Amino acid sequence: MHILLTGGTGLIGSHLVPALLAKGHQISVISRDVAAAREKLDSRVTIWSGIAQQKDLNGIDAVINLAGEPIADKRWSEQQKQRLCESRWQITEQLASLINASSQPPQVLISGSASGFYGNSGEAIVTEEDGGQDEFTHQLCARWEALALAAESDRTRVCLLRTGVVLAKEGGALTKMKLPFKMGVGGPIGSGKQYMPWIHIDDMVNGILWLLEKPTLRGPFNMVAPYAVRNEQFAATLGHTMHRPAFMRTPAGAIKLMMGESAVLVLGGQHLLPKRLEESGYRFKWVQLDQALADVV
Repeated sequence: MHILLTGGTGLIGSHLVPALLAKGHQISVISRDVAAAREKLDSRVTIWSGIAQQKDLNGIDAVINLAGEPIADKRWSEQQKQRLCESRWQITEQLASLINASSQPPQVLISGSASGFYGNSGEAIVTEEDGGQDEFTHQLCARWEALALAAESDRTRVCLLRTGVVLAKEGGALTKMKLPFKMGVGGPIGSGKQYMPWIHIDDMVNGILWLLEKPTLRGPFNMVAPYAVRNEQFAATLGHTMHRPAFMRTPAGAIKLMMGESAVLVLGGQHLLPKRLEESGYRFKWVQLDQALADVV
């Protein structure tokens, strides 16, 4: 297949590209910084500087859309919120328009979303059948998904990736999480009771490949491991894995002071289940958090 990919140099994309190449796919990656992408990506990957010059996506068999500015890197000023939205919405809208303009459109659009679609759902067990709380992350994800679904037709199916915290050896949220533990001041955040949906990078990549190769699958998929854990359990497991203490609780007030409105990302949570992915027959490689962390830490 000829696969067009956005976000190819990000955490998920940088692991996905080698997996796609290993399966013999032809890969084109959209990147604003062609030189930087060329340094990071395999020489077999074609790099597009953008898609403004494209009139359609004829000749592309599948699109995987993972682009978006990291959501937790900066405080959520109104300007930053707009940047977070536009970095996702604009490219998704462009891709959907090009798919609709194609006489031979891609067979599938696999487009990013996040567990934040559901907002802070507390103790409730959440599957893809549930709606979201009316919070910023839900508003961002709901619009993101709607723009992707505009590409859906009898010739193009759309899959949505409602992704939890991705655990990988380098990059992503885990890099930041490990720092206080290295300094001996790690521990739960706030009450520690909030659920933290997570997924190992292997299952994230394999799950995308599964959706790519199963022509009957469409709609939203919770990309999370089957067993959600509370923040305090995650902290204890990470501390044990790193052989560091995990008893220094960070008060919710301190987190709110540091992060502002974006504190909801760590003080809130979702008890997510990957219902549709498992029902489709996918079997997770990493189910237990201790084993997943032992592999990546």
